[in-house]
Amino acid sequence: MKKQNFIKSSVILIVSVAVAKAAGAFFRIPLANMLGGNGMAYFSGAYGIFLPVYAVFVTGLSSASAKLTAEYTALYGSIGTEKVRKYSLIIFSLTGIVGTAVMIMLAHPFAVYAAGSEDIYLSVLAISPAVLFSCVTAAYRGCAEGKCNMYPTAVSQIAESLVKLGAGLFLCMTIIKNEKYFLGIFSDSCSNSTSVAAAGAALGVTLSSLAGMVYMAADDFFRKKESGEKGFLTCSISTVRLVKDIILTVVPLAASALLSNLTSVADLCTVMRFVCDSAEKFPDYFRERYDVFSKMDVSDFAEFAYGSYSGMAVTVFNLVPSFTNMFGKSIFPIAAEAWARKDYKKSAENSEKVLKATTLAAVPAGLGIFVLAERILIFLFPSSVNEVLFSVSSLRFLGIAMIFLCISFPVFSLFQAFGKAGIPARIMFAGLIVKTAGNIVLIRIPELNAAGAALSTVLCYFFVLAVSLAVFKRSCKIKLGLFRIFAGPVYSGMMCMAAAWLAEQIAGKYLGNTAVLFVSVIFGGVAYISSVFLLGEYKNIKEVFFTENTV
Repeated sequence: MKKQNFIKSSVILIVSVAVAKAAGAFFRIPLANMLGGNGMAYFSGAYGIFLPVYAVFVTGLSSASAKLTAEYTALYGSIGTEKVRKYSLIIFSLTGIVGTAVMIMLAHPFAVYAAGSEDIYLSVLAISPAVLFSCVTAAYRGCAEGKCNMYPTAVSQIAESLVKLGAGLFLCMTIIKNEKYFLGIFSDSCSNSTSVAAAGAALGVTLSSLAGMVYMAADDFFRKKESGEKGFLTCSISTVRLVKDIILTVVPLAASALLSNLTSVADLCTVMRFVCDSAEKFPDYFRERYDVFSKMDVSDFAEFAYGSYSGMAVTVFNLVPSFTNMFGKSIFPIAAEAWARKDYKKSAENSEKVLKATTLAAVPAGLGIFVLAERILIFLFPSSVNEVLFSVSSLRFLGIAMIFLCISFPVFSLFQAFGKAGIPARIMFAGLIVKTAGNIVLIRIPELNAAGAALSTVLCYFFVLAVSLAVFKRSCKIKLGLFRIFAGPVYSGMMCMAAAWLAEQIAGKYLGNTAVLFVSVIFGGVAYISSVFLLGEYKNIKEVFFTENTV
């Protein structure tokens, strides 16, 4: 079978993510403008509850299916591929049913005790079926990715994003325009129409996951088996062994994904509570610093703070990792098959390539966001001035955290590809402790409040990256040239940041916000590219992006 190499796989996924994130931006930005800080607290709160359940029941499934598909295809040909597909669908479908049931049964306790707001309950219910649809989708995607075919994943991601954009905004706007009617229907489940509108947006997410599942099932049904790949009929595959392999692969991946998403739960459980405590103790400070504080009670301000932080700063923060994660995703089947063949030289080359590619993308993006945080938020959320001003400090911190997170993801993917999927879970557990402790201490500081959660995110992902690299070199016995990987991009990123800051300071005196933002980005980009070429990094870029690397 013809397979896609690393760069082709990465480009396919990155293009799909670009389209999906563009649609996601067109979804989240008007959604934030419609719902405001308090409404985004309901929507983001439901997402915060949904993500750990999604992580346990969904996130590890695609990677596990891809890993086993790559390994069984290498060992048994198409016979192994089809058997992994069959049992992945059975196991993942049952997992999705259980996950959806858990979400529905625990929706009310989650909303009241975890989020501290009963108005989140309806949104949690609306998003619950997405667990089942996503589990089935993960099985199909993993099988395709394991054969180094990224097209189905790419197209399904685009389909999901477009349905979420259309359905989510349509439902939200319809409810807002007919708020009295819908509030009358759901008066027993919520206290205001904004929470019903947020639930409509959450239902759009569920419909998008359904669209992704339908596309993947149709693609799998109509796609003919490619000729030229035959099973090794002399080799028998034990069903018991395969099921055991699936479960043993999924469990550590799910644990790692759960711990990664529990950082959002830590924010959900601490930001509103501790901001509320801090505002009650220092009301004069908050009244002088935030105009909206005088227009609402303390509990509403706490919801405003969490909604602004999670709906705006975290939304921007999640954009770049969505792109850079595709490097780890595309290298996964290639690395897994090379490791299965005991080709350790190729494994080392793959490791350095994916880390270099990720660093080249993450460093300038993170530093650029740090410098241009306020300009970016004003550009994206022009009608939410109070929320933007509240979120600037948080986004500055998250820009730095983004760099560490982006580079950590491919390291975790390599752990998983090399059969050491349990290690990321242990590292993320330690990182979660750092994150939670940081939230408890930093959010209580009035000058930081919600931005304390962003600063603790920096500490968390710095710790995770440092420990991951140290453990990876020791446990996988892969020699990495860390200076060769990081020195050039970090220096070039600093030049990018300096140029963007200088351009922003000068252009800000003469131009409007949008023009200043684009001028700063252009100057920063020119400085970065120039530094990359002056340092000779273009040779590394050529090696990373244009060297053929097929399995």
